[in-house]
Amino acid sequence: MKTWMRRVRGAVGMGLTWAVTWFGAGMVILLGFLLTTGSTGADVPYPIGFGALGFLGGVTFSVVLSALERRRTFEEMSLLRFAGWGAVGGLLFSTLFVFAVTLLDDPGFISNLAVLGPVFAAAGAASSAGALALARKGERQDALEAGADTTSRLDPPR
Repeated sequence: MKTWMRRVRGAVGMGLTWAVTWFGAGMVILLGFLLTTGSTGADVPYPIGFGALGFLGGVTFSVVLSALERRRTFEEMSLLRFAGWGAVGGLLFSTLFVFAVTLLDDPGFISNLAVLGPVFAAAGAASSAGALALARKGERQDALEAGADTTSRLDPPR
């Protein structure tokens, strides 16, 4: 039960991390629309919509990562591998999102997926790489506070 709760907490944390990032991207788009056209350009404000999509994308990525890489720590994974899983999570999320929209209203599944799939995959890769960089920085900071030696074998001698 303890492992299950830790994974849920991790998935929610990853979702919140992605939500903040995607909220920022939505804010940039909203400001761009306001400056160029004078209107918001959407029924749902971009920051809120992007933040919600970012949260769901982050949770999807966390599920993919925990299913396929559960035995590895952040330090054992390369940034490229982590970003690859982020792209897979983004692509999976875009597929689920487009499928849900298709069931509700729009029959153009393949054309919508062709547009959203690469966008969500790229956003997932960037978000996961940023999340890994933040996690590694946090782990190093914790190690520094504990007084551990944080030099790596790959660090040049001083």
